Amino acid sequence: MRVLVVDDERRLARSLKVGLEAEGFTVDVAHDGIDGLWFAREHPYDAILLDLMLPGINGYQVCSALRAEENWTPILMLTAKDGEWDQVEGLDSGADDYLTKPFSFPVLVAHLRAIARRGTHERPTAIEIGDLVVDTISHRVRRGTVEVDLTVREFAVLAFLARHKGDVVSKRQILEAVWDIDFEGDPNIVEVYVGHLRNKIDRPFGREAIQTLRGAGYRLSSDGG
Repeated sequence: MRVLVVDDERRLARSLKVGLEAEGFTVDVAHDGIDGLWFAREHPYDAILLDLMLPGINGYQVCSALRAEENWTPILMLTAKDGEWDQVEGLDSGADDYLTKPFSFPVLVAHLRAIARRGTHERPTAIEIGDLVVDTISHRVRRGTVEVDLTVREFAVLAFLARHKGDVVSKRQILEAVWDIDFEGDPNIVEVYVGHLRNKIDRPFGREAIQTLRGAGYRLSSDGG
């Protein structure tokens, strides 16, 4: 696997390069967003490890630029921030996954291998599930020709379900993706927001797209129905 590491923390970038090469990866390193974007455009990679806070242009901008150019190299975004909307914005800009610093090196390697297995297939920002359209860039949702008005948090829950359409996702996975990995509030808040979504994207249209699997979690049906 050939990996591009884009991080302005030079000691960390050097440690990642040494560690990943010991795992059998071929590693290129860039220390700012401009160089990172150039490397990603000029060379084929199996995965890109992209820091969020970069000089020149930030990780969001690098990711968005690559996706706008239909470069679908899998991207694992690194962030020192633990705010939920940093994670949401990173995924919405086209990243495939994220890790919050500090992280465990074996976990990082596992995430890299996982996103690389997905390959470079197109991952459009507008996700279509039957007649349900979730646009993760404009944050707009349509059911057929009808625009559906969602709050920011409702949209984040729906976008997470849409990215995993057809798959069962647990309440904990939703909490970690939409709220915070260290969320300590009532986990039943997920049920509340799923209820809001059903009242907006399902029931008014006679649909049951969001399914509850008792003891397992939730699934957005792959046909949107």
